[in-house]
Amino acid sequence: MKNTTAKQGDYVEVHLMKLIYEGILLESPETEKGIILLKLDNGYNIGFSKKDVLEIKVLKKAKVVEENLEIKKDSTKPNIAMIITGGTIASRLDSRTGGVHPLQNPEDLFKFYPELFEKVNVVKVEIPFMKASEDMDFKDWQKIARVAEKLLNDSNIKGIIITHGTDFLHYTSAALSFMLKNLNKPVVLTYSQRSIDRASSDANLNLQCSALVAISDIAEVCLVGHASSNDNYCYAIPGTKVRKLHSSKRDAFKVVNDKPFAKVFPDRIEIVSNYKTRDKNKVKLDLKFEEKVALVKIYPGQNADVVDYYLKNNYKGIVLEMSGLGHAPTSSSRNNWVRKIKEVIDKGLIVCAVSQCIYGRVDPLVYSNGREVLETGVIYLKDMLAETAFVKLGWVLGHEDWAKNKKIVEEKMLENVAGEFNDRLEE
Repeated sequence: MKNTTAKQGDYVEVHLMKLIYEGILLESPETEKGIILLKLDNGYNIGFSKKDVLEIKVLKKAKVVEENLEIKKDSTKPNIAMIITGGTIASRLDSRTGGVHPLQNPEDLFKFYPELFEKVNVVKVEIPFMKASEDMDFKDWQKIARVAEKLLNDSNIKGIIITHGTDFLHYTSAALSFMLKNLNKPVVLTYSQRSIDRASSDANLNLQCSALVAISDIAEVCLVGHASSNDNYCYAIPGTKVRKLHSSKRDAFKVVNDKPFAKVFPDRIEIVSNYKTRDKNKVKLDLKFEEKVALVKIYPGQNADVVDYYLKNNYKGIVLEMSGLGHAPTSSSRNNWVRKIKEVIDKGLIVCAVSQCIYGRVDPLVYSNGREVLETGVIYLKDMLAETAFVKLGWVLGHEDWAKNKKIVEEKMLENVAGEFNDRLEE
């Protein structure tokens, strides 16, 4: 291999006999000094034996970041706060290991997202925990809500941004929509699908647009992220009407059965639909949650006895993802869901129904199959998303005075508390 000036963190070309790879040069492990490590543009790390490398060519030197930055607050800019919970957007590359470390304070954020500070002063950064979103549960939603409530009731702060992992982000946005009452300011959840060391990262635009929403009049829990695969604008989407619909694309999150609140460009907001405007109310917490709830998907040939598990283990309620308009197998004696649903409802289990379809609503009155299921006492949840229904059922049943009366539970589940229903569905 030719002599090279490349250092860890540099963006380089690694030349082999027939192939050339581009990426960020990482520090080789102590036990593997004969190995050259590279972080590719797709985010994966790859190793090469030094004897196979002909040349390492530096394309871009690593950015040297000041360690002792002092962020000067600008009195002409509005103040916001951030809650960091984890995820790709709140992590930075360790050029030694190829792994990531969390950004922990405004100075860290400024190093990697200086454009954010052109729009706002980030006066507080709270880190209640650092977790992958798939490891969160209702206790984590409660922790975020507690921190958010204090920040929202701080008159010095105009809005908040919450950074979060993508996989179960829509569960958290739904939970905060129910747990934060009398919302007075914007609560903006955002993310990135691709890490900040990648040229295709979506983090910067998502944060810039989130800042504009956080200082806007949109006093809603909403998710802000890329509207398309291009780096031009984001959508601000209602927290109860959003779902992750792609595993890796930058515009992974889409509004379902509703419209976004706004199109958000780095320099402006274009309003698309109605929203609650900011006011001087004091935010109150409603953190009650019953953890003994479940989300069950019905599939062809599924034995209805699976529901017995939840009854045996003292679950209080389940949400069934049914087919199309809200149907379940009824003709087979072995898999007769009507008989089983009626049995468990009679024994006290609350059963709700949503559609497995992403778009549209359940309607049990169209076909006899649906009417049979409806007669068992199932609560049909119109156009509510399955994930939102699961969160709402846990929240409703967490109120002991409501949970004692099935009629009250049904009324609460069908009450439009946080925009989870939309009476008029459009493409």
